[in-house]
Amino acid sequence: MNDGSSRGCGGGGIKIGLAVVIALVSLVSYFRNTSVNSVTGQKQHISMTADQEIALGLQAAPEMVHEFGGEDPDPADRDLVDSVGEELRSKSKAGTTPYKFQFHCLADDKTINAFALPGGQVFITRALLRRLK
Repeated sequence: MNDGSSRGCGGGGIKIGLAVVIALVSLVSYFRNTSVNSVTGQKQHISMTADQEIALGLQAAPEMVHEFGGEDPDPADRDLVDSVGEELRSKSKAGTTPYKFQFHCLADDKTINAFALPGGQVFITRALLRRLK
């Protein structure tokens, strides 16, 4: 009595073989894509180009702004964050990278936080900004 459960066994072996080949190609690509971090001097494996990182950060930025209550409505706060960020960027190695830095002051006045997304999107909440001197 053949219930058909043994059919396709050969296809399963092909699928596993294909998965192994894909995994090997991915690993080889990962280990071949290396660069030296100009800040730390350490060799690192990269899987994205700078343009891909910039695009990823730009794509995720509106969601982060929304999650933290939007941009801070006070133009003085936004200008302060932008000017301090630009000064830090221009006086550090960040200014020599291909990243297009944008500095955001977020309206959240309860969450003390600052963070960055890939590609140069930098955020600080109003709650943290108010605690800085």
